[in-house]
Amino acid sequence: MYEQERIKPYNEEGDKRAQVEEMFDNIAPTYDKLNHLLSWNIDKRWRKRAVAELAPYSPATILDVATGTGDFALQLATTLHPQEVVGADISEGMMEVGRQKVHSAGLDDIIQFTKEDCFKMTFPDGRFDAVTAAFGIRNFSDLDAGLREMCRVLKPGGHLSVVELTTPRRFPMRQLFWLYSHTILPIYGKLVSKDGSAYRYLTATIEAFPQGEEMVNILRRAGFSEARFHRMTFGVCTLYFATK
Repeated sequence: MYEQERIKPYNEEGDKRAQVEEMFDNIAPTYDKLNHLLSWNIDKRWRKRAVAELAPYSPATILDVATGTGDFALQLATTLHPQEVVGADISEGMMEVGRQKVHSAGLDDIIQFTKEDCFKMTFPDGRFDAVTAAFGIRNFSDLDAGLREMCRVLKPGGHLSVVELTTPRRFPMRQLFWLYSHTILPIYGKLVSKDGSAYRYLTATIEAFPQGEEMVNILRRAGFSEARFHRMTFGVCTLYFATK
């Protein structure tokens, strides 16, 4: 078991999956506002880089795992112009926000949302040309199982593009990020979302999540033949790209 799998949003008792679902349902109305505010809108640039990695392959069908409010799904649809983007998540509250955004963008015929258990997805083997995830896989209660499922639903030769928050390794960014994530992030999170536990939890999972070469090795064990990573913004975020 990886360290972040032991961390739960609210208490040590009970199922992590259920607590994560509850947490995201709670913060769904304010999630987008906080996400952009707390990252100074750099999160949009990180997603753009992840989309750019897929562009040469022109995927027609894309699954966005842990889609949340659909920001990544929208960016994939408007940039890559696929036939279909499916956003999968356990939080109906988050996806309902996403559905409203998709409808406003006039993309209902391209983007659909579905509630899925990421460890036992209902899609057949080899269903998608590409699978993506942004800032979601560190919430998995079983990282290996989730990645194996993402690999399973990919077509042979398909690609995985993931962006995840990580801890900078070098001075002074490591120290500055620790200060920011342990003070400003939880304070603003509590003020805006009224759920202080959620943003303390999110900070804890960033610090505990496997990074860099360790994550690349985990991807290979999950069934990907090739995997690499690229640190962005002084290591605050990392892009992982893999091929089945």
